[in-house]
Amino acid sequence: MVGSMAPLRIGLLGYDHINAVDLVGPAEAFSSAIYQNSKDGLQRPYQVTVIGLTKRSFVAESGIIFQPAATVDDSLEIDTLVIPGGCGLRDPATNRKIAACILENAPQIRRIASVCTGLYGLAATGLLDGRRVTTHWRFAHDAAQRFSRLRVEPDALFIKDGRYYTSAGVTAGIDLALSLIEEDFGSKVALAVAREMVVYLKRSGGQQQYSEPLQFQTNSSDRFAELGHWMINHPNEEMSIDSLARRAALSPRQFFRRFKEHFGSSPATFVETLRLNEARRRLSAGALSIESVAESVGFKGADSFRRAFERRFRVTPSNYRRTFGLRSTPAANDRSARNNFRAKKGRRSR
Repeated sequence: MVGSMAPLRIGLLGYDHINAVDLVGPAEAFSSAIYQNSKDGLQRPYQVTVIGLTKRSFVAESGIIFQPAATVDDSLEIDTLVIPGGCGLRDPATNRKIAACILENAPQIRRIASVCTGLYGLAATGLLDGRRVTTHWRFAHDAAQRFSRLRVEPDALFIKDGRYYTSAGVTAGIDLALSLIEEDFGSKVALAVAREMVVYLKRSGGQQQYSEPLQFQTNSSDRFAELGHWMINHPNEEMSIDSLARRAALSPRQFFRRFKEHFGSSPATFVETLRLNEARRRLSAGALSIESVAESVGFKGADSFRRAFERRFRVTPSNYRRTFGLRSTPAANDRSARNNFRAKKGRRSR
């Protein structure tokens, strides 16, 4: 980072009856980012500012009280504007104020993002018309009806369309923030934030809002609940239909039928998805060889693992690790981040 360059300001709009995690999750992610410049040492590349509709404090749905550092009437140089969700935003008066603030400031802002039902404030501006968007799965149908010009995709965790970003419910705001950090400063910085916050990286924007373990836990009967917990925690164990059926105390035929009824996929497809997603996490976070990762998640050989990984994610395990692994080349990340800062500084000076 250029030593004289000010941190990029992240503005989070606040209002009464906001969802606290929609605001705090992204705020903590950006605040946790640390960039190491070989010349200037450790730098915090973001400054987070909570912006209220007025100077008074506002109260979240949960009763948590926030004191804004600025108001929508202040002149602030915002790099990224984030609109958190909350039932308060569906109040017509609040929605109009938020939409007016976004429209007034949009020309000077590099990118604008919504978290969960923050989409209702951003969509009201018309800036998203014709664009792909997402929101919390429970509100996707309503949003599509209210804003018929949006292309709502109800399953995605987050979506980028131009300079606009929309995300699903609550913790998906953290996924989005990590993606924005990665976009600015590379995967090494974003992965360090994920580790600090004890969350997994990288859940891609196209990933479904329900993870496969959550689907299992949500849909499971008592008979399947214990089995699901065991599968998630033992990806390298034998998981043939016969062995899983024995654990569920069912015949193989009964097990296959009931599993497919519950989860909408065959046991083999579910197991492969479980193993490949765990492999992605191990490729990103650890120093195991490709062969060791394959073995640790239950594949019988590195070749079969590579074929399955590339078929599912359209990238080889090695390339995935180079892109998202903690062992990214520091010099490359340093150059990338420095170039980002220089470009942004140039835009601001004009």
